[in-house]
Amino acid sequence: MTFKDIRRQRGRLARRDGRRSEWLCALILMAKGYRLLGFRLKTAQAEIDILAAKGGAVAVIEVKRRATLNEALEAVTPRQRQRLMAAPYTGRLAGYVKPGAREGTETTCRSPSPCR
Repeated sequence: MTFKDIRRQRGRLARRDGRRSEWLCALILMAKGYRLLGFRLKTAQAEIDILAAKGGAVAVIEVKRRATLNEALEAVTPRQRQRLMAAPYTGRLAGYVKPGAREGTETTCRSPSPCR
């Protein structure tokens, strides 16, 4: 097996694990009463892993699978956070967010513990 083959296999495994983490997070959010509005939505600003709503709040969720919570939080840069916060208000996603929706709350999902 060549180095290129090893890298390709590691990439496939990482994508598979990331997709599993997204599904797990979606299941946890639904169990907590969130309604899923979209999955892997692409906008000019960012790709939103999960867009969900509960009550008057809209949640833009970026799923990061890392060994520790701190590593996951550090993996989302301030610039990426800004793009994710702006994404649902523009383009084809603008209809998902009602004027006056609450924003600015971060929810962290970690397996096996629930979202907080």
